[in-house]
Amino acid sequence: MIITDFGDFIAARMRSEHRGIAARWFERLLNLLPLEARDIFPTDSLLDHVPALIFEIGGYLRRPEGEAIASNTAILEKAGELGALRHSQRASLHQVLREYQVLRGVLVAFVIEELARAGAAPPAGEALEVVNRLHQAVDVLSQATVEKFVGLYTQTIADQAERLDQFTRMAAHEWRQPLGALQFGVRLLREADLDPAALERTLANVERNVVHLADLTLKMEAIARVRSNTDNAVIQTISVATVAQEAARQLREMADARGVEIRVAETLPTLTIDVGRLELAFVNLLSNAIKYSDPDKAERYVEVTGTAANETARIEVRDNGVGIPESALPRIFERFTRAHVDQTELRDVGGIGLGLSIVEDCVRAMDGRIEVQAVEKAGATFIMTLPTTRK
Repeated sequence: MIITDFGDFIAARMRSEHRGIAARWFERLLNLLPLEARDIFPTDSLLDHVPALIFEIGGYLRRPEGEAIASNTAILEKAGELGALRHSQRASLHQVLREYQVLRGVLVAFVIEELARAGAAPPAGEALEVVNRLHQAVDVLSQATVEKFVGLYTQTIADQAERLDQFTRMAAHEWRQPLGALQFGVRLLREADLDPAALERTLANVERNVVHLADLTLKMEAIARVRSNTDNAVIQTISVATVAQEAARQLREMADARGVEIRVAETLPTLTIDVGRLELAFVNLLSNAIKYSDPDKAERYVEVTGTAANETARIEVRDNGVGIPESALPRIFERFTRAHVDQTELRDVGGIGLGLSIVEDCVRAMDGRIEVQAVEKAGATFIMTLPTTRK
């Protein structure tokens, strides 16, 4: 049997079998990469991208004008979305290229199988032209994916460099004041004629600044740990109440000193989660609630409650403190943001505005999200929405 229009023949077969070809590609990919299916395409919408790409490649084999697939904006956008997905999943460029290499191999194998199935022998020149067009189409789509991936990766590096520069400047600024106070205190302590009252004041100042530096260092370490790709998460199935109670135990002395009651509901959801990050989130949320308790209220409290439904837990940390000004809410989770800097009575509250940034980092790392509801003078509620099981 001689096929006189090999391009149309293969194009029709490829478009007819585009989902089956995509399934074959997906199966090969799962065998090659140490990933779960959900890690490669977390939604059905994204999973449909590859069949769509194969369908368009089939159309390109019907002897179109030379650059037809390169001018198909919609399909190039889909290829670009794959690049954005892989960037968000922190894949390597090697993985992206390897995926297209596998796709190329699957498509060539499909062409060979179709020839064998039809028992056909197309003209050699036409067969070579079709295979050449197939390679060209895969190259165009691969380039669109890689360009998007590399563009986002480059922007990420630039953003990280800017954040690092800002972080360095802010850290130097925050360390300068307590270090200066310590230097001054040491000079005073070297003076032999300090009276007992002056000695006590100097020692108290030195101690306060040492505590401030230690707290600052711990927060910096927490940020580095949360953002590190090499951090070894300890995933456990555990009750949220157990984690919240441990965080409350760590802050008991601080809460007692400010007359704040920490309440943890007895029945809270059970999660399979990174326990260290969840605990760190609770420590910072409870600590903030204690620091910003309202001294004018006879009863001061912070409470942890929560429910779970449809594999999602909603955990609330609610207090009746001084609340948050409405103007500060849009940037409350940004680093070095302090919501009450304009309020004279709250300027002496310790902290440098890293606590809620750490909380957001933790929640994101646990595949969750966090939001805040607050009214000034009436308290604040932080809501963590977390998966009950690890994906």
